Amino acid sequence: MITTIERSRLQQCLAQEEARFLATHPRSKALFERAQASLLSGVPMNWMVRWAGAFPVFVEQASGAYFTDVDGNRYLDLCLGDTGAMTGHAPPAAVEAISAQLRRGVTFMLPTENALWVGEELKRRFGLPYWQMALTATDANRFSIRLARHITRRPFVLVYNWCYHGTVDETFATLKDGSVVARKGNIGPAVALADTTKVVEFNDLAALEAALAPGDVACVLAEPVMTNIGIVHPDPGYHAALRELTRRTGTLLIIYETHTICAGEGGYTRAHQLEPDMLTIGKPIASGIPAAVYGFGAEVAERVKASISVDEADTGGIGGTLAGNALSLAAMRATLEHVLTARAFAVTIPLAERFCAGVEAVIAEKGLPWHVTRLGCRAEYWFCPQPPRNGGEAAAAIDGELDRYMHLAALNRGILMTPFHNMALISPATTAADIDYHTRVFRQSVEALVG
Repeated sequence: MITTIERSRLQQCLAQEEARFLATHPRSKALFERAQASLLSGVPMNWMVRWAGAFPVFVEQASGAYFTDVDGNRYLDLCLGDTGAMTGHAPPAAVEAISAQLRRGVTFMLPTENALWVGEELKRRFGLPYWQMALTATDANRFSIRLARHITRRPFVLVYNWCYHGTVDETFATLKDGSVVARKGNIGPAVALADTTKVVEFNDLAALEAALAPGDVACVLAEPVMTNIGIVHPDPGYHAALRELTRRTGTLLIIYETHTICAGEGGYTRAHQLEPDMLTIGKPIASGIPAAVYGFGAEVAERVKASISVDEADTGGIGGTLAGNALSLAAMRATLEHVLTARAFAVTIPLAERFCAGVEAVIAEKGLPWHVTRLGCRAEYWFCPQPPRNGGEAAAAIDGELDRYMHLAALNRGILMTPFHNMALISPATTAADIDYHTRVFRQSVEALVG
């Protein structure tokens, strides 16, 4: 028997959680109100207004898998900075290296020996021989797209419907009645998205082949598993077909691993033997210090080097004064060498499996038409019975009110989930007891809705 959520009961439960949140966060409320006079909408980043609750929680300090807010509330962090802190907060090895580099200097516009170590380690993990540094995954994606257009002399980028690749102009596109349009909420698009971007649904090989056939797409920019509209896995054989189609049409394939690094130390690329022309990753690789990288296959690297004059290397729209700075590289080396390692994933992936088993048991017991999906040490529950095959199906299954309730109910009981959907990321500092506590809270939240 399938259990139906009564909307009136959901609204009542949500109102109770909102009142509880206000009662237990007076200091955060006061800071938010004070911030209205100096910060746009009272927050340092505009999207923070979307957190469940009347205002965001203000953080006091964090360590490992936990953080404490300014009201003294302690939280199990299953958001982890939406991957930026998937190493856990302030991992000792990274903190030591970061502190030491701060005393030696932060940025020089010159390389340090750490750059060589990082490049060699990235080559080992992902298989691509050459690397460059950036400060954010957005920049790594933007620079990769510019280089792809430059060496192919093609105008279009292809992305998947409901993808997210940071704040890259070309990627804020979606499909409406089969046409490419700006994604809802896209602020000030520079040009019509149909002039720069082709969009197809994930797992739709016929649409992909048709889009690439004219030979005018410079690159496909793809998460190997979609993670920003829920976790959407590729169909069996999809990546092999994607690689064959891009090679046949002379299209470069850029794999974006910022979230999918959760699949293991070499991300989904290494776990599934993918062969991208370029690869981008940011956020977690420096334990929270701004850093990102983008890598090249040998052929792409030679084409890039042959097409950019040394005299013009600083004016092409790629790079940045702070990119490749000494602090970021010290943080990357420490993180890759000591924190974001195979040993860590041997701990975190089984814990994500435990998370799924606990949630699935409650869903089955209560007869809810929901499902749980996992990728490595990342897991989430979604309010539809079957896993979506593409972004369009996932977007159609969003229940914003139910999302908000489940997120706020967890927050009020000391668990922070990833915002906008109910995704959990497991850090090396997370324990089995932490996961079991989430299962108990999930059960309580569901029982408040359905008994």
